[in-house]
Amino acid sequence: MASTPTPLLLLLLLLLLPFPLAAASSLPPLPLSTASRWVVGADGRRVKLACANWASHLEPAAAEGLSRRGVGDIAARVAAMGFNCVRLTWPTYLATNATLANLPLRWSLELLGMRESAAGVRVNNPQLLDLPLIDVFKEVVSALGRNNIMVILDNQMTTPGWCCSQRDGNGFFGDTYFDPDEWLSGLSTMATMFRNTKNVVGMSLRNELRGDKQNVTLWFRYMQQGAEVVHAANPGVLVILSGLEFDNTLDFLFSKKVQLSFTGKLVYEQHWYGFSDGGNWGSQNQNDVCGMVVGFIKYKGLFLLQQGWPLFFSEFGFDMSGAHVADNRYLTCFLSVAAEMDLDWAIWALQGSYYIREGTLAYDESYGLLSWDWSATRNPSFIKRINSLQSPFQGPGLPNSKEPYNVIFHPLTGLCLVVKSSEALELGPCDESNAWSYTSTNQLVLKHTGQCLQAKSVGENAKLGTDCSKSSAKWQLISYSGMHVSAELTKNGTRVCLDATPDGTIETNLCECLTLDPNCNPESQWFKIILSSKGIPGGTSILQLPSLGPWSPTSSS
Repeated sequence: MASTPTPLLLLLLLLLLPFPLAAASSLPPLPLSTASRWVVGADGRRVKLACANWASHLEPAAAEGLSRRGVGDIAARVAAMGFNCVRLTWPTYLATNATLANLPLRWSLELLGMRESAAGVRVNNPQLLDLPLIDVFKEVVSALGRNNIMVILDNQMTTPGWCCSQRDGNGFFGDTYFDPDEWLSGLSTMATMFRNTKNVVGMSLRNELRGDKQNVTLWFRYMQQGAEVVHAANPGVLVILSGLEFDNTLDFLFSKKVQLSFTGKLVYEQHWYGFSDGGNWGSQNQNDVCGMVVGFIKYKGLFLLQQGWPLFFSEFGFDMSGAHVADNRYLTCFLSVAAEMDLDWAIWALQGSYYIREGTLAYDESYGLLSWDWSATRNPSFIKRINSLQSPFQGPGLPNSKEPYNVIFHPLTGLCLVVKSSEALELGPCDESNAWSYTSTNQLVLKHTGQCLQAKSVGENAKLGTDCSKSSAKWQLISYSGMHVSAELTKNGTRVCLDATPDGTIETNLCECLTLDPNCNPESQWFKIILSSKGIPGGTSILQLPSLGPWSPTSSS
């Protein structure tokens, strides 16, 4: 039996594969709107939100990083990493408190004792140093627009500062610093301010509602009012509504929906972090936890997609060092759902560090895409890992939207199963994936070839063959996660699972880590069979093999 590949070796494979990173060529046709569960452009074609969160709501009330790098350089790096969108946060006071809005960036930093940060802005963004904070915010939006990056304005807090805690006075309508009328005024001001700014495509009304005062009745009252206020001031933007309990749940929408005077602009948002999803990622079996947590997430919000409503996972994130075992396990589970459901999403966070956070100067953001000094990508393999999730698999306007097919996605690497020959299958970019059909009788049939995926023996390469009626060609999804793709060997009935080796070759090995064992890592054997409507590489000539005649599930050997 071949040795089980380690996740580290498979992730190193990502660094060896060519993934060109380039700035977005253009913005999609705007404005955006919704069509059932999808966000679409003005041409009706799916626009997938693949975003990074950029904080601009902490004490200085300015976008993080302006003391480290030029604002244009930061925006260009966002585009180069493959993101088409930034969720840019702001505090209500930036829109409602004229003293704060008109405070020059230099003074904002120096009044907080951050002269070193002010000096950094003088070096890297001298044109911003003496601008009022509200104009600095506008310049950040403009820099993103010059790099063809869409912007979603997210009202994170009322008072500038780190978000969030249960009792910070910013949690729910009626809290000390959360006056509903002031909040509505701030939304209207920001919506009006960016009405003619093309790349501002959406507004999140409030981040992570929470605390003792939260209740569903007030949620409906004020979220509906906020949506109407934003739409009246700026009818072009998407209106994005968060849930309760730190945006972990929208379950109260299962039977009752928001009632608005307009249509085609409403999106809901949900957050999913490993530290708050109810899973014991570090101490229980990974399959068991993933299956359980996905059940929770479906109950709390994913059901909206099935009901035909867009759902934006506006925050997910993990320790980018790769040293946090629980975070690593959670991330692979999240990516499997993101691929299967083809989610719109925003990662927390772009910033590698903060001017100040929770009293600490130059606070290092371990969840940051960028390094502490903003000079490099903190985790290059992760950028390649999410490459396939930055463009849509499904949705209106894709080449095969009327005749979708299956691809086999490997969430540990973000790659897909690619056929090189009948005896060689390996991981490769999902844009080069073959088109499969996962039949009702559990065969994985390679379209237009008459061949199906088969298991040969333990420790040997998975292969293609024409006898698709035998047990070694019938692939069941086993384990609580549903990601072990398993067949029984014809000779002895041994159950094997697809397994990715460190070099990306697809073998069949004994199924591992199915349940109970908390220390076993199943991720090399995790695969998701997902739907895709993308164009098929090479048209219908997916694999140049000798013609072997048609096959159907009812044919026999």
